[in-house]
Amino acid sequence: MFAFKASAQQGTRMFRVKILSKCAFRRKMSSRLVLGIETSCDETGAAVMDETGLILGESLHSQKEVHMKTGGIIPTVAQRLHRENIGRVVQEAMERSGITQSQLSAVATTVKPGLALSLGIGLDFSLNFVKLHQKPFIPIHHMEAHALTVRMLQPVVFPFLVLLVSGGHSLLALARGIDDFLLLGQTLDEAPGDTMDKVKSITWPVGFLGLEFVTFVCSQVARRLSLIKHPKCSMISGGQAIELLARDGDRLKFLFKPPMGAHYDCNFSFAGLRNQVTMSIQKKEKEEGVEQGTLLSCVNDIAAAMQHTVASHIAKRTHRAILFCKAKGLLPSCNPTLVVSGGVASNQYIRKTLKIVTDTTGLHLLCPPSKFCTDNGVMIAWNGVERLREGKGILSHTEEVNYEPKAPLGVNITAEVKEAAIKLPPLKLRFTD
Repeated sequence: MFAFKASAQQGTRMFRVKILSKCAFRRKMSSRLVLGIETSCDETGAAVMDETGLILGESLHSQKEVHMKTGGIIPTVAQRLHRENIGRVVQEAMERSGITQSQLSAVATTVKPGLALSLGIGLDFSLNFVKLHQKPFIPIHHMEAHALTVRMLQPVVFPFLVLLVSGGHSLLALARGIDDFLLLGQTLDEAPGDTMDKVKSITWPVGFLGLEFVTFVCSQVARRLSLIKHPKCSMISGGQAIELLARDGDRLKFLFKPPMGAHYDCNFSFAGLRNQVTMSIQKKEKEEGVEQGTLLSCVNDIAAAMQHTVASHIAKRTHRAILFCKAKGLLPSCNPTLVVSGGVASNQYIRKTLKIVTDTTGLHLLCPPSKFCTDNGVMIAWNGVERLREGKGILSHTEEVNYEPKAPLGVNITAEVKEAAIKLPPLKLRFTD
């Protein structure tokens, strides 16, 4: 009797699974499907998504280990690795999704901004793909995709304030629509990820469309601290190493001057901070009688002080952006939102600092999970879904498209923000772990 009952229950569960599988298959067949492809820097990503935001299949190849060995991102190396892996990555995403190329409604690909040689690989592959299968093509702005990722996870309505911080970018913008942004502030030199990370690759185009590059690699804080020699940091990026070591450091042991304190705008600058940290490292090396390349005894304290200064700078610029938007009536009175995305947004110390700002100003802070903050094909596919829904930026497979290594986001109103000259009220950026 008992055995029969158990068997019946098992059969019912199997029957339900079959029904759900058939329903899911019918939804795949009826829902519009987008293939997203990302190759803007050092990640080769692809994902297939339906218009509800369901990820049907994805694949990602990271170049991090290779670039750690070479001391930084070298464009020609990144290009070669993208070329070697893009076919496999796209094939894996398609196979995992369980659909065929004929079922796709469109292909969305990052075309700006980013490393020219990396963008070129993704664009060439995508254009060949859409021509072969006669599919619509959707060019994607990388920063727009970062800004909209949160809408894949929860219903965030426009307008909302967005802070994008990564290894190559830092900006503040008001998102008024899927392709409607007001740029409030941007980095004037280095991005925070560049400053905290191991090295920074600076490239200048010397040929048509930047197809040839002269690459200059300059040392950054993590490399200057020789963190790759630290037993806890040998297999992680410079930014991750700074965050890890800062947990056991005393930020008050080193007092770094926050950047741009006398500039009442929302722009960012990190080069001056890097110089301050470098000078402190040189001073400590002399005091401890060690040569460059030796791990300092105070490395945790330097990491903590630097991380706090970066977080403070980001928080203050964000605070001013919030006050500016409120003064101009740019944010809704009901449930105004700050969205934070990009690789550096994974830093928990920076998130906690921003939480103090949003709690003080009455904003709701939203941060996508870390896996969606870094570059990936999912965010590109979702941006394609958003554009497909509204019928914006959809091209025929026969149209020509160029990549753009440098591309602003939205309408630049940074001068208007500067003219407003908003002074910040005192705010204690302190919290307990």
